[in-house]
Order: sequence, then structure tokens, then C-alpha cells
Amino acid sequence: MTTRTSTRRALGLAVAVATGAIALGAASPAQAQTKLDLSTVWPDSNFHTANVKRYAEEVAKATGGQVQITVHAGGSLGFKGPEHLRAVRDGLVPMADVLNNQQIGDEPLFGLESLPFLIGNQDDMRALQKHTRPIYDQVAARNNQKILYIVPWPTQYLHMKAKADTLDGLKGIKVRVPDRNAADMLNAAGMAGILIPWGETIPALASGAVAGVSTSSSSGVDGKFWEFLKYVYPTNHTWSSQLVTINLDAWKKLKPEHQKALEDVAKRLEPEFWAVSLKNDTDSLERLKQGGMEVVNLPPAMMTEFRARITSTCPDMVATPTRILPPSVRPSTFALETLM
Repeated sequence: MTTRTSTRRALGLAVAVATGAIALGAASPAQAQTKLDLSTVWPDSNFHTANVKRYAEEVAKATGGQVQITVHAGGSLGFKGPEHLRAVRDGLVPMADVLNNQQIGDEPLFGLESLPFLIGNQDDMRALQKHTRPIYDQVAARNNQKILYIVPWPTQYLHMKAKADTLDGLKGIKVRVPDRNAADMLNAAGMAGILIPWGETIPALASGAVAGVSTSSSSGVDGKFWEFLKYVYPTNHTWSSQLVTINLDAWKKLKPEHQKALEDVAKRLEPEFWAVSLKNDTDSLERLKQGGMEVVNLPPAMMTEFRARITSTCPDMVATPTRILPPSVRPSTFALETLM
């Protein structure tokens, strides 16, 4: 971490503490409340932020107002997406909405869902998480936190300035990616994957530092991509999930009945949140088109070449089934222990 970043973080946290914004499970004797702050980089308009605000509201109801979760959207507490696992682990913030594939520098297993073409749809994701959720819980625990619920992002797209019907037509174009796996994929396909946190993506587009973005249609709407880009390619090349976690020290301070309430609310709402994700993809793609962007379906030959280049260039990344076929086929060919 640079001196500038350290100074920025220290000042941000100092202001937050001074105004009462950071509360690691601190209870107010006068109101008999436990106040928990939750950090997310996504803006108020994003469906994940709406989900976590709904969760906070339902937790307040379930605990008779005794547990209050305050959602700090848009990275307002100063934490970038790749820093959330560590921030919760170290108690810098008690809760966060953590993008799993951005944490692979600390925990490689969290990059599993972003392996190329491993997942094709939400059914595949459910089949995968049936086997990985217990391992995710172990990984979270060794990072001093507990996963309350997990919600996948919708399918991924390439949002581009250029229109092409072959990979060579996209050769050398700089494309923002959220994680190292996506960078390796696009590099293999002949593009130039540039790892940029979400909070720096719009400035990168505005300055011309990148001419494309690998992300969901939801984020495309959040970023008003139609102001910078013209085309949307439904590549469905990678997936990822948000993990809402709580610091274990803060968790242990909660009364048993409040712990149960947080778990029960999470279990009840998680299926609804998955449905929200699915619908949001359809709605967001329509909004991108309304903004003037054109959906470009990849010709079969282009998609075949995309997969072939990744297979030949990144063999370690594709030592998995190209798709998990639910409910009977499990991802047995992938050695999960190599990522632990």
C-alpha cells in the first residue's frame, strides 16, 4: 500500500470514527442497539446494494430494532473492492459485500467461478456452490469472518467501442477487467486485459485508457456505458458472486438470538436475491439498448475461436468441465485442493 493510499485510508477512517460511521459491533446502552456498518463499492442504483439494504431492513425487523446495519454504498468508506476481504478480516469494518473473484490475491479459491466458461447459467452456479459453499465458509473463517449469504452476478459481457465479427477485429484493444482470470482470458484472445477496480473504471473510459469493459449488463447501466461505448457482446465467459460477510469478533458480540436472526433472514432472502439478479440482467440489457448500445451476437466461428485460444494459451485455467450439468454432474475434474 502506498503512502498516499495509507494517508487517504487513515483520514477516511478518522472522519468515519469521528462521526460515528464505523462501529465494530458497538452497542449503545441508551438504545440497547448493536450498530454494524457494511461497506460496498456498488452504487445505490445497483441491485446488490438494493439487496443488502433490504437485508439490513429485515434484520432490524427480526431483532426488534436491536441490530442496525448501515450500508455505505459507492465505496464511501474508502475501501476498494479487492480490499474488502482484508478490511473485514482486520476489523476495519464489521461487514462488507465482497466480490469473490477480486480476492484471489489473498484466497485463490475465490476465483473458481471466474474460470473461463466453467458456468453457463444460474443452474450451473447452484450446482457448483453446492460443493464449494462449505469450502467458502472455511476460507472465510480463516479470514476472521462469516458468510451470511451469497448472490451471483448475472452473465458477463464485453462492452466495446469497436464492432467486429472476428477476434482479430478486437486485437490489441484495452479492456478493463475485474480480476486476473478475466485478464488472462482476454489476453489469450488477443485483447489487452487491464485490471482496474470498479471505482476507477469510468475515469479510465473517460480518459481513453481503455476502450472496453468486461462486466455485467447491470454494471454497464450503473456506469452509463452508452456515454462511452457502442456495442455489447454476450460472451458469457466468466461468472462471479458477492459474499456478504461479517467479522467474527463482531459476530461473537451478538446475542445468540440475534445471530440466529441474521442467519434466518439471510437464508430466507438469498433465493429472492438470486431471482433479482436474473431479472436484473434482462432489464439492464434492455436499458443499454435504450441508451443506444447495439447487442452484437458473436458468430459461432468467433466464439469457437475464443474458446480455442483460451484452451491453448491457458491450459491450467481450463482443467475443468466447460460446463457443469446439473443436477447429476459435479465439477469432479477440478482439483479444488490446489486452490486451498
